[in-house]
Amino acid sequence: MATASKAKATVSVRPLADRVVVEPLEETEEMRGGLYIPDTAKEKPQQGKVVAVGPGRLTDEGERIEVELQVGDRVLYGKYSGTEVTLDGHDVLIVRESDVLAVLES
Repeated sequence: MATASKAKATVSVRPLADRVVVEPLEETEEMRGGLYIPDTAKEKPQQGKVVAVGPGRLTDEGERIEVELQVGDRVLYGKYSGTEVTLDGHDVLIVRESDVLAVLES
């Protein structure tokens, strides 16, 4: 079981099957070319940090295929992928492993 946390709040979440919980990484730049971009005009983030991973999906034969992602991975995901939820005041995204496009390596 993994924990999604930020500051003093902690929520324990265990995704099912091949789902992962991703904390979107917000844009750090408030100004572009001297213009303020309001929240409503900003692009949806497409990068995030994996905070919880499910056990993997089951095949028709009952074998478990483990998720390749790990807690702490920085990932790139589809713009409209997954389901946005708020856990203890923090916005997270629950996506299937197949919705993750790439792992970003530093």
